[in-house]
Amino acid sequence: MTKKPTPVMTADEVNALIGRVFPQLNRDRADYLVTEVFPGGCTIRLNAAYEHLRPGDTVSGVALFALADLGGYACVLSHAGPDALSVTTNISINFMRKAGPGPVDGHCRILKLGRSLMVYDIEMTAGPDGEIVAHATGTYSIPPKRN
Repeated sequence: MTKKPTPVMTADEVNALIGRVFPQLNRDRADYLVTEVFPGGCTIRLNAAYEHLRPGDTVSGVALFALADLGGYACVLSHAGPDALSVTTNISINFMRKAGPGPVDGHCRILKLGRSLMVYDIEMTAGPDGEIVAHATGTYSIPPKRN
């Protein structure tokens, strides 16, 4: 079994960094928050409210896609270091069932962390039974270390 990558930032540190470099994400609310960082992954929450819903009181695909992308960003920041210029190079998502208003948790797992790329997956769960509402895989590019 391979060793899981060790975090270099806590959830609070990742939230603070995202708040500084991407203030338009949450504005003065707490829509997207990293709730946990652990070896090899993290958990991120979308507090889905009216702004995130489409007709039928369903969390929109756009909001779930953002959760998947931000989960990868939180993983790369928390495990590769606080370089805000890490960027998504690929993401693929499958929507499985309706998510209603309320918390949607993204459980991220780093599949591979190299010097220049990180591959991850994220399982998004919602509702009282924690059903899987979407699953995504993605890749982040990690900028070269600067002197």
